[in-house]
Amino acid sequence: MTPSRRRLAVLAAATTVALVGASAGTAFADPPADPPEQIRNGDFSDGSSPWFSYGTNSLGVVDGQLCATVTGGLANPWDAGIGHDALPLIAGAEYTLGFDVTATPGGAVTAVLQLGSEPYTGYYSVTAAATPTQQRVERTFVAPNDDDRAQLIFQVGGSAEAQTICLDNVSLRGGNPREPYVPDTGPRVRVNQVGYLPGGPKNATIVTEATEALPWQLQAASGAVLAQGTTTPRGIDPASAENVHSVDFSAYRTPGRGLTLAVDGEISHPFDISGTLYDQLRSDALQFFYIQRSGIAIDGDLVGEEYARPAGHLDVPPNQGDTDVPCQPGVCDYRLDVRGGWYDAGDHGKYVVNGGIATYQLLSTFERTKNAATAGFGAALGDGTLRVPERDNGVPDVLDEARWELEFLLRMQVPAGNPLAGMAHHKIHDRNWTGLPLQPEDDDELRELHPPSTAATLNLAAVAAQCARLFAPYDTAFAQRCGTAAKTAYTAAKANPTRYASPTDGNGGGAYSDDDVTDEFYWAAVELYLTTGERTYLTDLTASPHHTGDVFDVRGFAWPSVAALGRLDLATVPNGLPAAELTRIRASVTAAADDYLAEIGRQAYGLPMPGDPGSYFWGGNGNVINNAIVLATAFDLTREERYRDGAVQTMDYILGRNALNISYVTGWGEHAAKNQHSRIFGNQLDPSLPNPPAGSLAGGPNAALQDPFAEQLLAGCAPMFCYVDDIASYATNEVAINWNSALAWLASFLADQGDAAAVPAPTCAVTYTNYGHWQGGTGFTAQVTIRNTGTATVNGWTARFAFTGDAKVREAWMADVTQSGATVTAKNESYNARINPGGTVTFGFNATTGGGANPSSGLVTVNGGACAAS
Repeated sequence: MTPSRRRLAVLAAATTVALVGASAGTAFADPPADPPEQIRNGDFSDGSSPWFSYGTNSLGVVDGQLCATVTGGLANPWDAGIGHDALPLIAGAEYTLGFDVTATPGGAVTAVLQLGSEPYTGYYSVTAAATPTQQRVERTFVAPNDDDRAQLIFQVGGSAEAQTICLDNVSLRGGNPREPYVPDTGPRVRVNQVGYLPGGPKNATIVTEATEALPWQLQAASGAVLAQGTTTPRGIDPASAENVHSVDFSAYRTPGRGLTLAVDGEISHPFDISGTLYDQLRSDALQFFYIQRSGIAIDGDLVGEEYARPAGHLDVPPNQGDTDVPCQPGVCDYRLDVRGGWYDAGDHGKYVVNGGIATYQLLSTFERTKNAATAGFGAALGDGTLRVPERDNGVPDVLDEARWELEFLLRMQVPAGNPLAGMAHHKIHDRNWTGLPLQPEDDDELRELHPPSTAATLNLAAVAAQCARLFAPYDTAFAQRCGTAAKTAYTAAKANPTRYASPTDGNGGGAYSDDDVTDEFYWAAVELYLTTGERTYLTDLTASPHHTGDVFDVRGFAWPSVAALGRLDLATVPNGLPAAELTRIRASVTAAADDYLAEIGRQAYGLPMPGDPGSYFWGGNGNVINNAIVLATAFDLTREERYRDGAVQTMDYILGRNALNISYVTGWGEHAAKNQHSRIFGNQLDPSLPNPPAGSLAGGPNAALQDPFAEQLLAGCAPMFCYVDDIASYATNEVAINWNSALAWLASFLADQGDAAAVPAPTCAVTYTNYGHWQGGTGFTAQVTIRNTGTATVNGWTARFAFTGDAKVREAWMADVTQSGATVTAKNESYNARINPGGTVTFGFNATTGGGANPSSGLVTVNGGACAAS
């Protein structure tokens, strides 16, 4: 999730997109009247972007000049460079290249315009004998070739002495102005291109000049009319600057394939109505993480041969590796083995704060199966359900995937005996930016640990605490290791509460700076309390201003704002809070969900996000989905269908019901993104490489246009149009683990809804009584009473619930009780199988535990139906 830079021996990253299919009302700026200056930010008034360097120290702007220091003794001029990509050249056109340059103590600097990939054909070059006195170099030439992605490299290596090179007023004038970009938006009828759940909401948006209602038809693949009605005019939609109508065909509930919606002479992309729409998306969204793994060979037999690759960053040349990584100069005097984990986004960096929320959401996807009535106690996420090498090891596969990142996060903790012991290093990545495409095993840059931060340490504390309770039924030793690390990290963070990552530490990887960690303190205290039940963490979390504050922003939550994670877990994970406090917490979730539903109603494209430019930002698709997660959680808490419908409708926007008529998930939808910004998935630049795998989420529209490609191509865009499916646009089209973790959570929720039928009223009520720990705390006794609140007699019953922590049933009475993982199944004995209306049955058990919290279960089902608490 970081601005990419390029280097000499890699492909450049820019392209143009089909300029067809203008959408009504799209607002783009007129092209300049004169041929444009091809260099962006040549005076460096906007910092160093989009410039990059390789083989130098950090690139920075000093006194208005772009400067870098190069070590002496490099063999060749091209062994170090400062560069700029995406420069269009037209064969036969005249260009003038100019720049100001200094070198201290002095040496040759060669400016080369070239093809940005093998064989790196040179188009023009000029060498300056640079000195400490600034000089102007300016030359005119005729371009020998057409190249819409040429690369300018200032070669600064080859001197015997270290040099400080500074550039200013870099210019490349000539050629023709770029043609205005018009996105291909396809048919003006915008639908969820994957489809709709039979019992769920079914909405579409129509772009039209009409101001009066229009007739619509739902058509079968054969052309037969299945349903019809009239549209609802919505006027000009601020997010898209389009005049739109909406269609609601929710009343049609019959499953079908290849359906279309016809309105105003246009026919939508085809879609299905099915209760199994999201089963595969759950798997695909989670598969993304395996393919993003560092430090392991990716098995093509599991995910397809096109995604097979050797292990990256394991000290196999040219890698300098992650098994013995030094700190940045001056940060520490030790080295750490920080192998493993997931590559964060489009680069090869690994970041604790982004890894924290992504790991949390995978763990939460599994934890939801214990506490949500529609989740079926995790059968769909169990062992052998995902394409991971650890399948069939007795551990749910989603936990196996989360563990790959957890092991990395634990390795980032400062070892005992060192300054800041117990804290977590903020990140590890290449010393310099690398180009794309670049496979992990081919990365030859030195990797460095960056300073520990309070934010990273609290992320580690939170997810390690989650790990401790969720792995307890499967791997006691690992759970205990996580628990110890969580407590150590939390203590270290309290001792160092204001160690913030530097916002300027952004060469070679993203800064991920955050100078407000009160939300991280709250989240970590919540997770430790839920896992341990210890009063010290309860005291801290209740003292936090976030405990009673509004933690659900209208624009969603993400890695810098994690108080919502603590609130969602307090609302859903069984705990010992007083009933009134728990009621208040759950009410805050439903209140936020109500606000998101209201926003869905206001938005012509039906998403829970306002339509102003400030709501379309880097990675905004992840925030949109996180708002849907709040809606889904409200449904899990209340079983009110309107919340489920809001979560379902949000996915419509992600999968095609948007102004660009594009599914932001690769491989899902008739017209889906496929060129996300990634060094690994570089097909757009190198056809021998794959596109991102199915189930990869693009960051989405970003009105700030924070990369040069998007800035030039999309200037003047209406917010929802500020996106381009091009590998060069890292600010709109990158992949990232925290966006895909949100997608995986929501896809799993949607898959659990099946047909999205009406929620049945409970026909049972349950009282679960925990009589407390035995003396010494090695176990407890509990009793469950089931009451038949329906009108029919129950003949034979099976009750299920899940422990929060490590409890194991030792013996039971008045039921046949078994346990798998944390899930307990109790079946009637022959003498108590019958429960008459109004009647009750009771069973009890003793359970052993190694310690930690074991509160009363929050969910008990009988014969598959959720029972009301009594």
